[in-house]
This record gives sequence, C-alpha cells and structure tokens, in this order.
Amino acid sequence: MENQKDLYTKADIEMMRAAEKGRIPGKNRVEELIRFAEESGIKRIGIANCISLQKEALELKARLSDKFDVYSVDCKFGKIPGAELLGDATVKGLSCNPAGQAEFLAENNTELNVSFGLCVGHDSMFNMKSKAPTTTLIVKDREHKHNPYKEFTINKL
Repeated sequence: MENQKDLYTKADIEMMRAAEKGRIPGKNRVEELIRFAEESGIKRIGIANCISLQKEALELKARLSDKFDVYSVDCKFGKIPGAELLGDATVKGLSCNPAGQAEFLAENNTELNVSFGLCVGHDSMFNMKSKAPTTTLIVKDREHKHNPYKEFTINKL
C-alpha cells in the first residue's frame, strides 16, 4: 500500500494519540493502561482472566475500580464441559470459554478489554470475539511463571 496512513480511520488516529499520551517512561504497564484509558475517555474496562489467576485479576479490578467501572470474567464462565464443547469424550473437566468471556464483557458495554493470563489460542479467540479493543496484561507461560521474556534468547528459537 502506498500510503500507510490510509490504513487508519479517524477513530484509529484518536486511539493512537491516546496511546502516545498514555506512555509513561519508567512506569509499569498497569499505570500506562490507566493513563491510556483516561486519555481515551474510557469509563468501562473488562478483564478476561484465567481461573488460575483469579486472585491477581481481582487485585487488578480493585486497582482499576478507583477510576473505572470494571467487569471481570474468568475462563470457566458458563461452566461448559470440555467433552461437550469439543465433541471429544476423552476431554475432562470444564472447557475454557473465551467466546463467552467476550460476550459477557460486550453485554456489559466495556470499552476496553484486558486479556489476563489466557492460554495461547484462547487469548486469540477472545481477541477475535471481543467487541471492544483488547490489550494484553499477562500472558500464560507456565514454565516462567507468566513471564515469557525470562530466560528468552534468540538461540532458543
């Protein structure tokens, strides 16, 4: 494409401006998320979290609730048996439900969603189904306690 700027709508440009204003050198991602949301005029934030990070998600919700209406939903929302959803009797337990998480947050009219420790694939599905822009705060990385950069080297690729 010859003019890359043509890729952006007026609303996209406004989001990019808020992103620039939201950058805070030396601050953490939660502080930048708050600043970005404030700069964007966002009032309602959704958190889609892995059930294994429920405590941490509730801590984030408490932190954000000072300035925003916050809605959180864990990955087992809807309590769908995995065997039923996937059509595979060998699958045990409840399935994760990223589409259900996205729908719950859409029903609560969130304006920005936060992916919080969802599994690979589930986070992709949540992002695709989300009606609001989505940012990732924590990724699922079991080996490195959700810090995939830890011990990352180009030689390991």
